[in-house]
Amino acid sequence: MSHIKDIDKAYVAGTYARFPVEITSGKGSIVKDETGKEYIDMGSGIGVTAFGIADDAWQQAVTEQLSKVQHMSNLYYTAPCAQLAEILCQRTGMKKVFFANSGAEANECAIKVARKYAADKKGPEYSTIITLKNSFHGRTLTTLAATGQDHFHQLFQPLTPGFVYCDANDLPQLETLVKENKVAGILIEVIQGEGGVNALDEAFVQGAAKLAQDNDFLFMVDEVQTGNGRTGKLYGYMHYGVQPDVITTAKGLGGGLPLGAAILGDKAENVLGFGDHGSTFGGNPVCCAGAISILNRMDDAFLQEVEEKSAYVFSALEGAPGILSVSGKGLMVGIETAREAKAVVTECMEKGVLCLTAKTKVRLLPALNIPMDVLKKAVEILKEVCAKA
Repeated sequence: MSHIKDIDKAYVAGTYARFPVEITSGKGSIVKDETGKEYIDMGSGIGVTAFGIADDAWQQAVTEQLSKVQHMSNLYYTAPCAQLAEILCQRTGMKKVFFANSGAEANECAIKVARKYAADKKGPEYSTIITLKNSFHGRTLTTLAATGQDHFHQLFQPLTPGFVYCDANDLPQLETLVKENKVAGILIEVIQGEGGVNALDEAFVQGAAKLAQDNDFLFMVDEVQTGNGRTGKLYGYMHYGVQPDVITTAKGLGGGLPLGAAILGDKAENVLGFGDHGSTFGGNPVCCAGAISILNRMDDAFLQEVEEKSAYVFSALEGAPGILSVSGKGLMVGIETAREAKAVVTECMEKGVLCLTAKTKVRLLPALNIPMDVLKKAVEILKEVCAKA
């Protein structure tokens, strides 16, 4: 155990089951540990480093902004904050953006917006938020309550009240919940990432959007993991032929710096007024400068390359020995393996490939610009490990 591992074990809260690897440097999709061993990074910091480690254009954008001003309070204007909001609205057809530091904070904002919209329109008793079983929306008390998994509810009672849960893809059940509750909004992930990389059915997503429209509550899509090019579209909802009232996103948006956003559409754009919400670091100019660099390179040609890499991964893995199923979209991939997922991930790491898990599956979230030859090498190692009896 290295000196750093000793210090970490002594002083960092024990909330993470770390792998016995200290990452010291990297470039693109290759990282090195303290011994100099190289790994292909197929996790990208859980979908954060969209253009890999130490990306040149991202570094330049961030360091240029650092040399100007690293932070100002939201009492003042800064160009990166305004420019990023413009890009997000123009690329999504939405109207306003509230910036936060994380996906959980973006979801907190969405929940507040939904409840205020409903209270203003119908009365404060219209406060219920419908989410899906097996969802994951964050680790604050309120976003834990929004998360539709009993495991996350057990340790920190009492959680924020006002949430009910629907089985994914069960539209009749969703219709019943809407009838039985005074609903302020529905919040879904179009692909449940932490829940096992499960993509929702198109009919269900479109049905949820229609219910929100017909009953005048907000249709909200959590794009924390699915957003910013991850699925082959700029945002995952774009696969489904719907237009959300609120989009939440984070992870890959900042390219490695903490940044979240709640993007508000026509119905929601004016719900929050002066003093209704705030964030000390939300819209930080350095984080926003990095995000502008990320989004400006995610044009149609780039997203097509993500789709092509995705097609390769799915075709290479589906039906391969030891692989039972492959789920997800784009470069957000869940792999059901005959071997225990954790054993597969551990052996891949030993062979120089860093993978993730999601429930009982192996999960892949590589950098979106991972070179095809590097991607193929990683997939071949994964297949080799999965094929072992």
